[in-house]
Amino acid sequence: MAERAKAEDIVSSQPLEGFYEKALSKAERVRLRHARQIQGLEEEIALLRVRLQTLARDHPENLELLLKGITTLIRAVSAKYRLSKQAEEDLFHSVMGVIKGIGEVLLPEVPHKSE
Repeated sequence: MAERAKAEDIVSSQPLEGFYEKALSKAERVRLRHARQIQGLEEEIALLRVRLQTLARDHPENLELLLKGITTLIRAVSAKYRLSKQAEEDLFHSVMGVIKGIGEVLLPEVPHKSE
């Protein structure tokens, strides 16, 4: 029993550094060490917003990718504020309503000719 406790102490006291580092380039390992010191999701949320804005501006027709990005943003915001599943769904539906409204303005449907 004491041997098992010692083994668990050794495993739990060792950082998992190196587990992924073997697959990273030298530059990525440096960035990984820096990234480990960042707390919170503010930078990730900001980056997602900037990328979504760029995508909406440059490729408004790519609704599938926009929706994936929006879903990811909503999950990140939900995680940051620890929203309940219902609050996350409500936020998603609210954002989707705004996106649909913008989409209708940017990409109005072409009227079909009756034959």
